[in-house]
Amino acid sequence: METSLSLWPLAILLLGTLSVVFFIVALRFPAFIALMLSAVVVGFLTPVEASQGNAWVAAIEDAMREFGVTAGKVSFVIAIASVLGVAMTKSGAAEKIVNALIHVFGEKRAGLALLVAGFILSIPVFFDTVFFLLIPLGIVLAQKTERHFLLYAMAISCGAVITHSLIPPTPGPLLMAESLDINLGLIIGVGLITGILPAVAGYKFAQRQDLKMPIAPPLLQEEDQGDDERRLPSFVMSMLPIALPLLLIVIASLLSVLRPDHSDGFSKGLMFLGNKNVAMFIGLLVAMHLWAKQKNLGFRQLGTHMEKPLQIAGLIILITSAGGAFGAMIRHTGIGEMIQAMTENGLSINLVLVAWVMAVVIKFAQGSGTVSVITTAGIMAAIVGTGATLPYHPIYLFLAIGYGSMVGSWMNDSGFWIVGKLCGMNERQTLHSWTLLLVVIGVTGGLQALALSYVLPLN
Repeated sequence: METSLSLWPLAILLLGTLSVVFFIVALRFPAFIALMLSAVVVGFLTPVEASQGNAWVAAIEDAMREFGVTAGKVSFVIAIASVLGVAMTKSGAAEKIVNALIHVFGEKRAGLALLVAGFILSIPVFFDTVFFLLIPLGIVLAQKTERHFLLYAMAISCGAVITHSLIPPTPGPLLMAESLDINLGLIIGVGLITGILPAVAGYKFAQRQDLKMPIAPPLLQEEDQGDDERRLPSFVMSMLPIALPLLLIVIASLLSVLRPDHSDGFSKGLMFLGNKNVAMFIGLLVAMHLWAKQKNLGFRQLGTHMEKPLQIAGLIILITSAGGAFGAMIRHTGIGEMIQAMTENGLSINLVLVAWVMAVVIKFAQGSGTVSVITTAGIMAAIVGTGATLPYHPIYLFLAIGYGSMVGSWMNDSGFWIVGKLCGMNERQTLHSWTLLLVVIGVTGGLQALALSYVLPLN
């Protein structure tokens, strides 16, 4: 057999993936440590040239170098997004968006309003924060109508989990964009559009389960009540920290296609403003202004309040960068060349399906959707390289990974317990609602990505 067809890279891929699961599940290591150790394990198993010196030292140094490369690409945006999310929550902007949507849809269609609210708010805000924010409103609505609490809770989950898994600047989508080298503007546009069908499927499932398994809302604590509507910012200002960065990024992405030379000053200015780091920072400035204005905070007080979200962002940056290092070390094994050689020898491999299944398996095994996304994205980036040899655009791998990472949420997933406990459900009820909801969303989204890769390849 030719060297290019050696199956050793595939064996390294399997052993590296198993090591991630083993360190997290069996040894209970934090995800950051597990991913970095697995990156080093992959380095140990990857053959190197004798001229490179000590192979063991090279494996460690390569893993650390790739960790730094990934951190340099994603750390600023993740840190900014973490503070921006807190600022929107504390300023009342998030609550204003929800109230406005409830007003537009009406209480009879409050479930749809909560779905859209979760869909919007989970773009800059992490899933658990969105759920903490919106579930009290779901409880109040259910107490007023004396029904539909499960529908409201699942609608929130449905909207929030889709954009959390598909739309930057949350860590998973951001790292997938970097790993698969996909334009952020394209990701935002495609992610929003392709999120509609899975959201509808999830909402229909939630409606059915709400009828089959009615759940009484838990008692609402007094401190969970929202601010007085008169003290909230306007709807336009509330939406600005989310809409402005996304709009700038999309404009810059379109400009890069329509005018790739960027020769004039106006184009250069738009490209600068549409850079993901600059655009997110602009959104942060708007959010911080709202926060300071609504709570009468000075610069010193704002700086103090920023410390906690930045500390949380630090852990997320470590995990995301470690995932990038693991993926890069997989790429060094030659797995991409091996898959390409196998394809040239007549073996047909549907990588969209492979990406979805791999994300599902990793999520089910260790519980974290973020770890599933960044691990699978690194592996798929190692396999496809730049994606030039694919018969379709790599965006479909992105979608497959994102939707696959939703499936398989059970007792080892923190989201399972957050949703279950805040909704007052036992484990069986949570499995029949939250877990099955994510199966419906993930399968619908995965099938959609697979179908579109054939019908609309975009390459």
